[in-house]
Parts: sequence; structure tokens; C-alpha cells
Amino acid sequence: MKVLYTLILCSVMAWDVKAESFGERKGYTETKYPIVLVHGLLGFDSLAGFDYFYGIPQTLSKSGAKVYVAQISATNSTEVRGEQLLAQVENVLAVTGANKVNLIGHSHGAPTSRYVASVAPQIVASVTSVGGVNKGSKVADLVRNTIPEDSVSEKIAVELSKALTTLIGILSGGLDLPQDGLGALKALTTKGALTFNELYPEGVPLSSCGDGEWQADNGVYYYSWTGTATYTNVLDPTDAAMFLLGLTFDEPTDGLVAKCSSHLGRIIRDDYKMNHLDEINGLLGIHHLFETDPKTLYRQHANRLQQQGL
Repeated sequence: MKVLYTLILCSVMAWDVKAESFGERKGYTETKYPIVLVHGLLGFDSLAGFDYFYGIPQTLSKSGAKVYVAQISATNSTEVRGEQLLAQVENVLAVTGANKVNLIGHSHGAPTSRYVASVAPQIVASVTSVGGVNKGSKVADLVRNTIPEDSVSEKIAVELSKALTTLIGILSGGLDLPQDGLGALKALTTKGALTFNELYPEGVPLSSCGDGEWQADNGVYYYSWTGTATYTNVLDPTDAAMFLLGLTFDEPTDGLVAKCSSHLGRIIRDDYKMNHLDEINGLLGIHHLFETDPKTLYRQHANRLQQQGL
């Protein structure tokens, strides 16, 4: 079984390499402004040698893009993470000489990116949400409602969160970043997202499941895409968790975020056969065999930004 798994995985990776090189001209992903990838909850830039955005920075940079991966708190409020990201964006601008960046945020990375674009729009060309928690998550709602405030259960959950984020910090080199599991949970609930959106509304649809402004009044362009599948590949052991979490929803979801909650600005697509982890090229790039390679979506989007002059 292990040999079969290895052979199938290698064949998938070989197909991905072929797909990356086929028909792609030099400079295909070369955007005017640098791209900054922003991780979500319990995320990292690189963990024990594995990228959060698995293989994505490399596939973007090899055809022209300047790509940076943010390292911000794995768990904290959107505003705290946003301030950390703002400081890193300013560093990118200083290093590159650019005057703006293109932010691409996954999950909690989407509202984190939106925060920066809202408070400092002069240094942000675009914000792209990938499976973004833009109107909250029912999973966060369930956890918050299940664990009473100031209870023993909450204290245990906080300690478990601290242990996990400490481990992530050790393995990723981010031990100096402040962590706040309850702050992150509050931010990701429907109520928390609504409060955030009232303060930072750019790009958020006014309707329950429509498009938002493509270019907001602050001059920033907004885009989004997401998946609406939970179990996508029998070889991926994380799919079982995505499937079980998806049972929380009574609407299309990627396992953690509902389709309509992910909408921001111009919706590229909201029905990819991808779950929440596939959207960042998941576990070693294992994804649905009959869906677009996740890395291709990022390459196509970089070219989209290029064509828009961003």
C-alpha cells in the first residue's frame, strides 16, 4: 500500500510539473508590485521545512513574480495580526523599492490583509481572499457556543492552544510573536466578523451572497476564490477532518468556510473541487485529480494582476 501511495503521489507531482511549464511564457507571473502571501489561523511561513503555501512561492517566482511570505501570529485578533502584517509590508517596500504590494490571504489571512488595505490603502494595490473568513465561520460559532466563557473548558482550550502555537513557533522560528487563541476565535465568529466588517467594509458584499466592489473607494482592488468540497482525495489523511467539519454547515463549504462567507470583491470562482487545505496546495500537493492544480490558480491570478497593471 505504501508503494502504491508513493507511485500515485509521484505521478500527481509529475503532472503538476508538466502543467506548470506547459504554455507558460517567461514573465507570466511578473506583477508590477510584489506579492505577499498571508497565512491563516494556526499558520506559518515555513514549518520544519514545509511551506504553508506549499510550492506556491516557488512556482510564482520562477516565472517572474517577486514573492514574500508573511510570518504573523498563528492565533490572535485580526487587528493584531493586521498590525504585524503592516510592519512586514513596510519592510518589503523598503527592500524592493516598490510603493505598493499585492496581498493574497488564505482563511484568516484574508481579513488580516483587508485590515492593512483599509488602514494603509496607499501601499496596497490589491487584496485577494482565498477561502477567506470574510463573514465568519460556523465552526468558530460552534466552538464559541460550546465552550462557555470563563469556564474550566475554556481554560483547558486556551492551554491547548498555547501549547500548539508554541510548537508552531519553535518549528517556524516565530516564538517572539504574541498569541491569543480566544482573540482569534472571537474574530472568526459570525458576530466578530460582522463587527470587523463595520469598521473595515471595503470589498465586502452588501448582499448575503453576492459580489463586493471590485475597486473600493480607497483605490484597492479586491478579488476572491474558494472551494466547495470537503473530501477530495482518498490519499489525503486530512480530508477526513475537513469532511467532518463540513457537516457543521447547511450550505456549500470548503470544510471551514461557507461559500458565501468567502466572497470578497470580484469573485473569480466559488465552486472549485477543493477543501480549505487544498486551497493552499494542501498536504504535499495532494488534491482532486480532476480539478485545476491549486498552484495554477495562483499563477493565473498573478497574470490577472499583471494584466490589470498591478
